[in-house]
Order: sequence, then C-alpha cells, then structure tokens
Amino acid sequence: MCAVSLHDFLKPLNYTHLSLENTHTTSSSIWIDFKEITKMRLAISVVFSSMAGYLLGAYTLDWLTILLLAVGGYLMVGASNAYNQIIERDLDVLMDRTKNRPIPAGRMSVRTAFIIATSFTILGLLTLYIINPITAVFGGVSIFLYVCVYTPLKTKTPLSVFVGAFPGAIPFMMGWVAATGDFGIEAGTLFMVQFFWQFPHFWAIGWFLYDDYKKGGFFMLPTGARDRGTAVQVILYTIWTILVSLIPVFGVTGRLYLTPISAVLVGILGLGLLYYAIRLYKFKNNVTAKRLMLSSVSYITLIQIIYVADKFLR
Repeated sequence: MCAVSLHDFLKPLNYTHLSLENTHTTSSSIWIDFKEITKMRLAISVVFSSMAGYLLGAYTLDWLTILLLAVGGYLMVGASNAYNQIIERDLDVLMDRTKNRPIPAGRMSVRTAFIIATSFTILGLLTLYIINPITAVFGGVSIFLYVCVYTPLKTKTPLSVFVGAFPGAIPFMMGWVAATGDFGIEAGTLFMVQFFWQFPHFWAIGWFLYDDYKKGGFFMLPTGARDRGTAVQVILYTIWTILVSLIPVFGVTGRLYLTPISAVLVGILGLGLLYYAIRLYKFKNNVTAKRLMLSSVSYITLIQIIYVADKFLR
C-alpha cells in the first residue's frame, strides 16, 4: 500500500493556493491604491465632461480623437490628484476622510506617487498634443493651477475655491477645443457653465465636511463658517449657474445653441438645484448640504446630456 496519506499529497496544493491568494490580494491592493492616488471616479467624471464638450463641438465624430481625449483627460486629472496627495500627505493623515489614502496610510511611498504623477503628466500632455496644441496647453494650465496655486491656497484662504474653479471648468471647454482646434464664444460659454457650478457644489462639500476640513486646516467656505452668509452666497452662485446654463437658448453663443424645449428642461433642473440651496439657507445642517451636493452632481451631468442630445436630435 502507498505510505503517503491524502493529507501529505494535498499539502503542496494548499501552499500553492495560499500563494495565489496572497498574489491576488497584493494585485487587488495595488489596483485599489492606483484608483485612490488618481481619484478614478473623479477622473472618469472629468472625462465624461470632456466627451460632452467634444460631441458638442465636433462636425463629424473622429473616434481616434475621442480615444485620445479620454486617455489624455484621465492622465491629466490623475496626475493632478497624485501631485495633490503628495503635497497634502501630512494634512491628509489628520482627517478621517483622507487618512486611509495610499501615502498617509503608508501603502505607497512619495517616490512612487511622484513617478506616477510625472509619468501621467508627460503622457497626458503628449496625448492631448496629438489632438492639437491648444488642447495640450489647456491641459497643462489645468495641472499648473490645480497643483501650484489651488492646492497651496486651501490652507490659506477661502478664495482657493475661486482659484480651483478655473482648472475645474476647463474639461467641458477642452472637449470643444479638441473637436475644433479653436477657443471661441462656444468654448467660453461651456467654461462659464462649469465655472459657476463649482461654487455651490464645493461649498456644499465644505459645509458637511467642515469639521474634518478644520482638522487639516482647510478653508473652503466663503465666510469661513457654516452660517447665513455662506448660505446666501450658495444661493447667489446657484442662480448664476442656472442663468449661464440658459444663455445658449438666446442664440448669442455661435454654434452652441439650445432649443426652447431643452432650455425648459435645464430650467427645471436648475429649480431643483435652487430648491436645495434655499433649504440649506433655511436649515443650515449637514444633511441638507449633502443633498445639495448630490443635486449639483445630477445637475451638471444631466445638463451636459441635454446639451448633447439637443444638438443631435434637433
């Protein structure tokens, strides 16, 4: 009879299984950290905005340009976020929201993050340059403003939100520039829509994360506090966002036009956004601020879809 037991026979297989599990866990951890350091969900939303701008500006669809814009856009946003997390690593560890990011948690070295950020910057600029030089210029300006101006100002002044609104507004407009190679009234209008939208959006975030931001020394609210003054400014900038979003219906923005039916839909979405802004003024609590933030995300996403659908269906 064979002297080797079934247990002895299976033992090597158990070690192999354990090794495969460890490899799978390591690969999964690397992927999760990559998503965190580049803020994948944010990057994808930015790419979506760029795609909307491209579809609005394009006379005919060029699938190579669409692919380059998607890849280049993701690389630029990923680079900005990686640089940001390198600079703010000592502050991130102080806040509940950010202490588990790869660098403060010790899962990724600053050197590795810097290699990712630098590689993404170079590859992103080259990718956007293939589309046309002006698209690459706007991509470079976006990284510079976000990393070198907005990020340092966050611990200095509430005006950081104003500065951050510039790179944040570039993607929608950059899509149009990628499609046309030109910056005109149309691209400028798309820029303004996303520029004004960011104030109620980020002030809502700054409101319900106020205590956490305070631990890191960040100043995100216009008055520095969750008070009536901040709530009033949220309402005012919400109104500006709605008005700017409706400008194309008047036929004064070149090829960027919105039919009256689509304008009504945008107006309805705007009233929904304004409703939550007014509720924030009334209740001044974190629950309402979160609802305003979610409403703002729905607003910018849906109006971009409406803009694009309006162009192709009219």
